[in-house]
Amino acid sequence: MQLSAWIAAALTFSMGLYSLCTQRHLIRICVALAVMESSVLIALIALAYSPGGAAPIMDGAGGPYVDPLPHALALTAIVIGAAVLSLSLALAILIHRTHGSLDIEMLRDGDAA
Repeated sequence: MQLSAWIAAALTFSMGLYSLCTQRHLIRICVALAVMESSVLIALIALAYSPGGAAPIMDGAGGPYVDPLPHALALTAIVIGAAVLSLSLALAILIHRTHGSLDIEMLRDGDAA
């Protein structure tokens, strides 16, 4: 179970990184960053996995427990990721309104309207 989660996280991160490196459109770059963030969330959840682990509820039962800290970090990362994505999309909309294009090559060269 845990190995497959790490493989999924690595593949998802690789897809996001490839898309980030090959895209020139700002919206697609924002989506690639969101995909990379999802892979980090998968890795955080894989860190918390414990074979045969139970929820850490104070009922006096012994045995292995699942670490709740990575889950809390994942929730925090989701909130921060949503805020960063919304801010970057808002900036992309403002750039499109100002320059008339979302192509980073056109924006760099100054060819946008």
